[in-house]
Amino acid sequence: MATGDWSKKTSDAPVELRRQWRADRALRPPMRSPGRPAPSRAVQRQFWRLIATGITSAEAALAVGVSVPVGSRWYRHAGGMSPISLAEPTGRYLSFEEREEIAILHAQDKGVREIAREIGRDPGTVSRELRRNAATRGGKLEYRATVAQWKAQQSAKRPKAAKLLENTQLRQYVHDRLAGNVRRPDGTIVTGPTPAPWKGLNKPHRADRRWALAWSPEQIAQRLKIDFPDDESMRISHEAIYQSLFIEGRGALKRELVTCLRTGRALRRPRARSRNKPGGHVTADVVFSERPAEAADRAVPGHWEGDLIIGTGRSAIGTIVERSSRSTILVHLPRMEGWGEMPYMKNGPSLGGYGALAMNAALSASMATLPEQLRKTLTWDRGKELSGHAQFSVETGTKVFFADPHSPWQRPTNENTNGLLRQYFPKGTDLSRWSAEDLEAIAHALNNRPRKVLKWKTPAEVFEEQLRSLHQPGVASTD
Repeated sequence: MATGDWSKKTSDAPVELRRQWRADRALRPPMRSPGRPAPSRAVQRQFWRLIATGITSAEAALAVGVSVPVGSRWYRHAGGMSPISLAEPTGRYLSFEEREEIAILHAQDKGVREIAREIGRDPGTVSRELRRNAATRGGKLEYRATVAQWKAQQSAKRPKAAKLLENTQLRQYVHDRLAGNVRRPDGTIVTGPTPAPWKGLNKPHRADRRWALAWSPEQIAQRLKIDFPDDESMRISHEAIYQSLFIEGRGALKRELVTCLRTGRALRRPRARSRNKPGGHVTADVVFSERPAEAADRAVPGHWEGDLIIGTGRSAIGTIVERSSRSTILVHLPRMEGWGEMPYMKNGPSLGGYGALAMNAALSASMATLPEQLRKTLTWDRGKELSGHAQFSVETGTKVFFADPHSPWQRPTNENTNGLLRQYFPKGTDLSRWSAEDLEAIAHALNNRPRKVLKWKTPAEVFEEQLRSLHQPGVASTD
């Protein structure tokens, strides 16, 4: 506003007061107009507290008095993570309620000292508040609580550059472990499927996903201590990586890299549990309670857990995981001759690739590559694909046991691994298109990811230690 126009609009005020107004305006840095000021931090804090209880963003928005679109926008832009501290303010700074009280008393022409006595604050605090955070769009100072709260929140911001923005080497390390290429053991890159462009939506359902190294943020953060033991600049918490991915404008990682996380979620959501279907072919001698005690103790290697991951068109991949090292083997289950050529026949031969005969053959071939001391037992779910377990045990020397119905926690290592594999083989996709070499590449990627439970070693490293211990002279067999 020009000086002449400002003087004309305020000509009814005394000269001394106008001089004070000019001084206040000159010392205050220019701030953009907020339009309608955003809800206070107290409202946002209550919104995120309600989100933490498990209710939807729409319900939380209505509960705190903002519109549903506003609540949805808060939740989406923050990636489901609270961008502010949920701790109550210490009382050092004026609250929105105190600013409302100041506005009411000031409108009643109360003096600064009287207002200070009413709200229990120092007169200097009230005086500075009336001058610093007053609205000025009308050409003179007008104190309104909503504008004052917005100005106070804007002035309190202390923007801090994210560590990933400042440290190029650290950013490249995180990016490579999160979004790096999957490679075969000989180093050849496996491109995998070509997914649709990311549109900012949540976890893609029944669609191809990008194949990547996909180390979890915690794996990346902990592995940095091993790879750079003497470089303190190469340190970052897993939560900082998550914030860089989920919260808009927080870090240097692109938002679409959330597709490289195991779940693929663009927002933090509770995860659902899967349930196994019971089978009717389990006899009393192969139930879970009959499994030897040493299988429960992960100190002894050679005890495995197994299951199938199912795709469309009755396609499947077998997964077996060693309980001690967490080493994974993927079993290729190609469709048998005649699949899709003859009409379906009830109780006819299973041509999908994971009938009892095909499963026994493929699983036996995979287990046969292991030393005899490392194939003691196999714990499977109750699926009928392993109904020929007696023949399998004869061929491989591996005793099969079946978990109880609806008890996935009895095969925890395999359940966890199947969750990891769903990043590469999503539900609702055709799994028969991947060759044995492709499955070997994915198993190689999983076996070379550091695990927290292994003190950030990789399953491949632990499995190699097990193999070396078997070849040491004088080591007694545990059979």
